[in-house]
Amino acid sequence: MLLEVRNLQVNYCNVRALHGIDLEVAEGEIVTILGANGAGKSTTLNAICGLVRASGGEVRFQGEPIHRLAAHKVVSKKITQAPEGRRVFDTLTVQENLNLGAFTSKNAQRIKESLAWIFELFPRLYERRAQLAGTLSGGEQQMLAIGRALMANPKLLLLDEPSLGLAPVLARQIFKTIRQINEAGVTVILVEQNARIALKLAHRGYVMEVGNIVMSDTAGALLQDPEVVQAYLGGGG
Repeated sequence: MLLEVRNLQVNYCNVRALHGIDLEVAEGEIVTILGANGAGKSTTLNAICGLVRASGGEVRFQGEPIHRLAAHKVVSKKITQAPEGRRVFDTLTVQENLNLGAFTSKNAQRIKESLAWIFELFPRLYERRAQLAGTLSGGEQQMLAIGRALMANPKLLLLDEPSLGLAPVLARQIFKTIRQINEAGVTVILVEQNARIALKLAHRGYVMEVGNIVMSDTAGALLQDPEVVQAYLGGGG
């Protein structure tokens, strides 16, 4: 198993955000995490990648415990995240943002290859490589956030709400690219507000409610589950 999360707990001050969750991700999968706002989805991603410290439990990546590592050490293990809200560096160029994504790499040839692949995935970024990131559209900034995460040549890519605020045509383009990234050998954990598209893209899924995982199954089964349909798919099937 590529990633194993066991009894993971996270506290913010005196408030428990995760109540001992278990999940796993096999190499080559796309796994989606569904849930309402405040369910703990982003906290789960942030705990996996070291941005928040686990209060209990463990996270293992390729059999190695990583839940006590600093975030930059987790990146060096080949786990990266494109965070909710994109968080690009507005006053740096597209090229400079991408260069920062490769900060853990000392292999110049690998960096060059990663950059060429990202420009193949997102030709718009190549066209705007000298442009300040803060002047890009929302869709272009999302491309840049994903591209920056890919510069570290990850084995596991965490995507937090990649379609948030995007027009439907741009969202479809982003999801098509996520599939291409996965087909190229990158395992993906996807947190996404559009549950229907997320489940159609994913192999498996987990459903979270107030810091707990309450359901898990194949994506196809979750698409047909009456509770999931009612809560996340508009009740219409």
